Amino acid sequence: MKGQKKAAYVSIALDIANKILNGEFREKQKISGRSTLASMYNVSPETIRRAIVLLEDMDVVNSSRGSGIDVISKSAAEKFIEKNKSSRYISSIKDEIRDLMQQKKKIDEQIQESFDTIFDYIERFKSDTPYTFIEIKVTADSKKIGKKINEVRLWQTTGTTMVAYRRKGETVISPGPDYVFEEGDTIVVIGSNNVYEKVYEFLYS
Repeated sequence: MKGQKKAAYVSIALDIANKILNGEFREKQKISGRSTLASMYNVSPETIRRAIVLLEDMDVVNSSRGSGIDVISKSAAEKFIEKNKSSRYISSIKDEIRDLMQQKKKIDEQIQESFDTIFDYIERFKSDTPYTFIEIKVTADSKKIGKKINEVRLWQTTGTTMVAYRRKGETVISPGPDYVFEEGDTIVVIGSNNVYEKVYEFLYS
């Protein structure tokens, strides 16, 4: 079991390094936080933490609490890949990543189905509820980018609750307290009385 976990986090670290090398992740770019990566690869946050530690040890990326993961060096990513090339890992990397992505696809489909169900419910019963659901885009002007939702106290400040967010075509239902606001996100919140105005002011004032 221990060997399988090791193979998983090494494989994920190699996959991230390959994304940096092929330009999918660029130098000085901020990539997803650990919770988002854990969801993307369908593994635990601890597995992602171990993968990131491997990359940090060779100065490929840098991570800090509350501000996500920054890509440092494409050259270092190449060196990391070269160092970790071995028959023990290379033969299984593609299969492991393919399996992880297939599992992720199934989960994404289930999430989307749940999301569609929620909005169908909202459309049918919105006239009977005192609460309002709104969607709002997080643009580059937002003061909350890079911050965790529990750090900025959304509910305490606005009286609203974030129930979902969309990022790069993916929908995540009921994000936890470690959700980090990123440019381009569309967040979905529920509340009462001037919900849009309160959330807009929260994001941009």
